[in-house]
Amino acid sequence: MAGIGDQGRTIAWRGASRYNTAITMTNEHLSHRMHSVPGSSDPSLSDLLSVAIDAAYLAGRRTLAYFNTRLPVEIKPDHTPVTQADREAEQVIRTCIARTFPDHAILGEEGGKTEGNPDYRWIIDPIDGTKSFICGMPLYGVLIGVEIRGKPSVGVVYMPALDEMVVAATGMGCRWNGRPARVSSLSRLEDAALMVSSITSAIARSDAFENLAGKTRIQRTWGDCYGYVLVATGRAEVMLDSAIKPWDCAPMLPIMQEAGGQFSDWSGQPTIWGKDAVATNGHLHEPVLQILKAEKVRQ
Repeated sequence: MAGIGDQGRTIAWRGASRYNTAITMTNEHLSHRMHSVPGSSDPSLSDLLSVAIDAAYLAGRRTLAYFNTRLPVEIKPDHTPVTQADREAEQVIRTCIARTFPDHAILGEEGGKTEGNPDYRWIIDPIDGTKSFICGMPLYGVLIGVEIRGKPSVGVVYMPALDEMVVAATGMGCRWNGRPARVSSLSRLEDAALMVSSITSAIARSDAFENLAGKTRIQRTWGDCYGYVLVATGRAEVMLDSAIKPWDCAPMLPIMQEAGGQFSDWSGQPTIWGKDAVATNGHLHEPVLQILKAEKVRQ
C-alpha cells in the first residue's frame, strides 16, 4: 500500500478518524492541493486514486445536503429517477477531475461523455441507488472508476449516509475506511449470503435468482453498490445484478480483485461493460456462474 496518501492527499486512508484530519477541510484547501498534483499525461495509480477519493468524498457530502429533504424528482427518458442532488454531485466530481487531469475522458450517468485522452477514462455515478436516496434510505453511494488503456484500474465507492468508503487500485490492495478489506473465506454455497439489487427484475428476467436463492443461506435486497461493498468487506458472499450500466459497476472490478474476490458478467467475463453483473468472494464464483449460465430466460 506504500505511496497512497504519502503526500497528504488522501482523505480516507490516514489520520485519527476513519479518514484523516483533513475530513473537515474546505473546498479552497482541496483546490490548492489538487493544483499541486502534476497533471501528467502518465499519472501514477496513487495520484489517480487520491483524486478519486477526494472527489467521491466531496460529492457524497454534497448529496447529504439533500438527503431526507423531499426534494423534487424528475423521470429521465429511460424511466429512471434523477434529482438535483445527482446533478450537483456529478458536477463536483467532474470539477475535481478537471482540476488535476483536464485532458482525461469522462463518462457520467447524468452528464454523458466528455472527450479526452482515451488512455484515461473516468466513469462516474454520482448517486448509485437514487431510488433509495429519494426514499431516505441510506444504502446509496458515489461511484468512481478509472480505466487505464481500457482496463478498470481504480475504484472508489463512498456511502455518504453510512460514512463507509471502499477503495482500491490494481496491485495496491483494497481498503475499507482505512483498514484492509478482504472477502469472506466461505466455500459452501449453502452458507452464503446472497444480495440482489431488485428481486422483481431478477425474477422477471429468468429463474436464475430463484435457483440461486434456493441454494444460499440468506437473501437480502441490500443491493445497488452496497451489495458489492458487503461482498468486498466479507459481510456477504454473492451480489447479483440482472441488468446494469457501466457507471453502476465501474469501481467494482478492481475493488473485488484487490479484496480477493471476483467480478464478472453472468457469462463469466471480467468486464464492467456487460448487460449484467455478479460479484462473489471468489471461492463461490464458479458454482454461482453454473447456475446463472443455466438460466431459463422469461423475457
